[in-house]
Amino acid sequence: MNKSYEVEYCNLELRFERGHIQQLIRDLIQDGYSLYWSESDSIFIVSVRTGRKLTKLRFQRVQMSYKLVGDYIIKDAKLAEWLEKLIGDLRGHAVVKRFKDRQILIENILFGEVIRLVEVSGVEQRVLYQKGSIPSFEKMSYMFNSQSAERQIESLQIEVDAELERLYEALKSGDEQAAEASKEKLKKLRRSLMELEW
Repeated sequence: MNKSYEVEYCNLELRFERGHIQQLIRDLIQDGYSLYWSESDSIFIVSVRTGRKLTKLRFQRVQMSYKLVGDYIIKDAKLAEWLEKLIGDLRGHAVVKRFKDRQILIENILFGEVIRLVEVSGVEQRVLYQKGSIPSFEKMSYMFNSQSAERQIESLQIEVDAELERLYEALKSGDEQAAEASKEKLKKLRRSLMELEW
C-alpha cells in the first residue's frame, strides 16, 4: 500500500437502517478491523482503528433511520474502498478528494454517481469528466425530496402492515373498541400515503 495514500470525504451523506449499521460492524470485524461503538438517543458512533489512527463514523438518528454525516480523512486504502462501495450501493452524496503526489482528484458524487471529476495540479484545474449539465439547486432539491418521499412511503407502509395485524388480532379476540381504534388509525395512514403518492 502507498504510504502517502489519503482520501478526504466532504459533505458525506448516506442513509442507513439500524440493521445495516449492525451488518457494517460485522463486516468490518470480519475484514480484520479493531473497532468499538457507542450510542445515545441522537447518535451512533462506530470507531474504527486503522494502524495508529482512529476514525469515528458518526451516524445521526433521523426518525426511524440513521444518516452517516460529516467530513472524513481516510488513510487506509481498504477502508476507503469500503466507504466508496457504500456511497455507490446506498446512492449517497459526497465530494471525494484523492491526494496523489502533487495532484488532487476531486469527484462530485450525487445519488451514488460521479457527476464531475476535476484534476488540480498546483494552481491549474482541469475538468476530466462532467455528466451533462450540473443540476440546478431546484432540480437537486426536487431529487432529494422525491427520495425523502419514497422513504416516508416505505415507513408508512410498515406502519399500515403493523396496524392491520393489530386489527386482525382485535377482530379475532372480539375487542370492538380496539378494532375501531385500528380502523381510525388505518384511515389516517391511508390519507398520509395518498398525499405522498400524489
